[in-house]
Amino acid sequence: MGTIVLVRHGETDWNIERRYQGHLDPPLNATGRRQSEELAGSLAAERIDAIYSSDLRRALETAEIVGVRLGLPVVTDQGLREVDLGSWAGLTPIEVAERFGESAMHDGETRGEHTERVVEAVRRIAARHPEGSILVVTHGGSIRALERAVNGGQSARVVANCEIFRLTGEQLD
Repeated sequence: MGTIVLVRHGETDWNIERRYQGHLDPPLNATGRRQSEELAGSLAAERIDAIYSSDLRRALETAEIVGVRLGLPVVTDQGLREVDLGSWAGLTPIEVAERFGESAMHDGETRGEHTERVVEAVRRIAARHPEGSILVVTHGGSIRALERAVNGGQSARVVANCEIFRLTGEQLD
């Protein structure tokens, strides 16, 4: 079975502001581009056969920076997108509480819908490269969804920008 190297995108200004990004599309900031360059350097010594990315700009920019360094094209897949947060997208936790109340749930995708979408996308990608090592640049929520899928439903941690998480294709079966 192949190896899937999952990476969260580099930093955006919205990460600093603690804004929910969801399917909205803010770009990387200067720190995020630097993080992506550092990621590319750390992956340069590894065998990476293909690079896939969410089609959202922050993930795609990160993947393209790595792709240039590794000499690989980037293939986008909408299935790798962050969870759709509906009307929460673009807001901070304080703004959400003010508008919708402390215990409100967003009106976007459910956790189950998001997990199913992301797992299916990564399974599809892994099937294309059964023996290879694939870099998948995605989002914190999508990485947590994959962790929940392979760890029996547990993952509540914060995923740092450009943090690496590794899976094997077997873990997704």
